[in-house]
Amino acid sequence: MSKSCVLAYSGGLDTSVILGWLMDKGYDVHAVYVDLGQPCEDREAIRKKAVDVGAKSVQFIDVQNELCRDFAFPILQWQAKYEAVYLLGTSIARPLISKVMLQIAKEVGAKAYAHGATGKGNDQCRFQLAAEAINPDIEMIAPWRIEEFRNKFPGRTELINYCNEKNIPVKASLQKPYSSDENCLHISYEAGELEKLNVNGVQLVEFGMVTKPQNAPDKVETVSIDFESGVPVAVNEKNLTPIEIIKTLNTIGGRNGIGLIDMVENRFVGMKSRGVYESPGMTLLYFAHRIVEQLTLDRDLTHLRDRLAPEVAEMVYNGFWYCAKMDALLAFIKEAQKPVTGQATLDLYKGNITVASRNSSNSLYDEGIASMEGGGAYNQTDAGGFLRIQSLPLRVQGRIRKREF
Repeated sequence: MSKSCVLAYSGGLDTSVILGWLMDKGYDVHAVYVDLGQPCEDREAIRKKAVDVGAKSVQFIDVQNELCRDFAFPILQWQAKYEAVYLLGTSIARPLISKVMLQIAKEVGAKAYAHGATGKGNDQCRFQLAAEAINPDIEMIAPWRIEEFRNKFPGRTELINYCNEKNIPVKASLQKPYSSDENCLHISYEAGELEKLNVNGVQLVEFGMVTKPQNAPDKVETVSIDFESGVPVAVNEKNLTPIEIIKTLNTIGGRNGIGLIDMVENRFVGMKSRGVYESPGMTLLYFAHRIVEQLTLDRDLTHLRDRLAPEVAEMVYNGFWYCAKMDALLAFIKEAQKPVTGQATLDLYKGNITVASRNSSNSLYDEGIASMEGGGAYNQTDAGGFLRIQSLPLRVQGRIRKREF
């Protein structure tokens, strides 16, 4: 009796070899390409390769709107950035991939789920933690964690030789001096020459979406973004679907050099790694969302959200999307974001973003109260009593614990 598994298939060298290797091991392999809006991939060529190799079935599942609506936008509402910088573009997509893989496994009757993530990286954690939370009985197959597989394929040469032996088509091109992973939210670059910290990552990488700032137009471009209850709904006053918003802002931000990141980060498995990222559309959304929040969100609620945001970012980065804590936090942010409705208009110039204007029907900004001019609804005399109450414990402590001055 043959065994059956689903394979998260990208059509690249690694997953093409894994497809053949799993078949050698007696598996009927159902190749699944989860379409996340990868901007630089030839889907028909990927499909043909899987068929030619001998996959039992090949499916392409388009989840671009779901990725933006149900995964990226809630994390945007949290203003979550891993280690204060990374917008989590790869991390956000992995639990959705696992969800799709298990849906297909259920359809085809497969008991195992295979992926091409290495045993050193974060993606193995994100795939497996999500999968086992959804289906605790799923068998995970991670070939790069299997010694037999690593011994058979210690390097790129052996992978290519295997493809040649099996008549698996591979591009006969020179390997780029780094690896990349892409979806509609961002493209990440790591490894190879980027492991050398004295290399300028922004100069080395050939970006897929962003024009390098020094090459961007020498003029300001203005863009407006509308939000309803914290969810982006329109660009330049045109209502768009979630994926249309991302693609439109990727184009606008990309041509203006917006959204390049070069960082050394702490992986979940314990090592530090260097990554270069481009996230033009999400960078614009994070910036605009914060501007609308500044008008509409209560101070204490904003500060509570900001204290929790690093926790959310770490959970997403490490792969804990499907868990009780994340369920509760997603419910919290949906409630907290209800008043965040309005428009932010931004000026873009060679990688820089400034605010041109902002407005909201829910604005808590009262010019009469905030004005430094005389009069208005705020009585400055009241501040004296306010500060006497606030300073009471300080005065008591000051009499007991003398400070030098």
